[in-house]
Amino acid sequence: MAKMAGELVKSDFKAPITTVKLNRPQVLNAYNADLLTQLEATLKQISDSDQIAAVILTSVGNKAFSVGGDIDYLENLSSKEAQALSKRGQKLCELIESMPQVVIAAVDGYALGGGMEITLACDLRLASTRSRFGQPEVKLGMIPAFGGTQRLPRLIGEGEAKELLYTGEIIDSTLAYNLGLINKVVTPRSLLAEAEELALKITERSTKAVEYIKKAINQKHSQNNQSALEYESQAFAECFKTKDHRLRIREIQKIIKADS
Repeated sequence: MAKMAGELVKSDFKAPITTVKLNRPQVLNAYNADLLTQLEATLKQISDSDQIAAVILTSVGNKAFSVGGDIDYLENLSSKEAQALSKRGQKLCELIESMPQVVIAAVDGYALGGGMEITLACDLRLASTRSRFGQPEVKLGMIPAFGGTQRLPRLIGEGEAKELLYTGEIIDSTLAYNLGLINKVVTPRSLLAEAEELALKITERSTKAVEYIKKAINQKHSQNNQSALEYESQAFAECFKTKDHRLRIREIQKIIKADS
């Protein structure tokens, strides 16, 4: 498999495992339209390959997996554009969730907003001791838009999810583990090695059986999910009709500085 053109997403192919890295470390791997395009194209290419059984999704740099949307990108969106972005992010996360390969998120640093939502769509999540997780959108006058309102309650329970979503609190890797948000906490130095070891352990099993298990688990959520995701997109778009989010949107930078 050839590398994708451009530098916003890097893909290193080694059958049966591929490592995909978000590559905007200068802005803490915040996504923009180009990064989303490249990530979706990369994952589609991997999804269609029968040589790959597992994907490790991680990032370049040690400060953040991704802090979510690029502030300059989000700040200028109209309500209609915001809804289109939400649907695009939901489609990306649905691709991750449904692709036949096992997808393991290896998180080092911040995973916030849409960045955290991408990890929620992965099958398994490993995090370094310095990782931080959160959906701070409410502090910015917005809501999660990539399916986080659905996947987070499924993963950690409705009560705990509501508390994180309503407060926008950023939590450390220990609490994230205790809540069931991540599968394992490891040292920053051993993060990728641990992810590769887990991926190899899984690929040594029957990859077709693992694929069927993944599909069977996802069947539970597929029936009523679309209407909920449609509402999430509409609500996200409504947020962009107010002045509130435009006054708050740069607060994420203050949140990160205060927590670092």
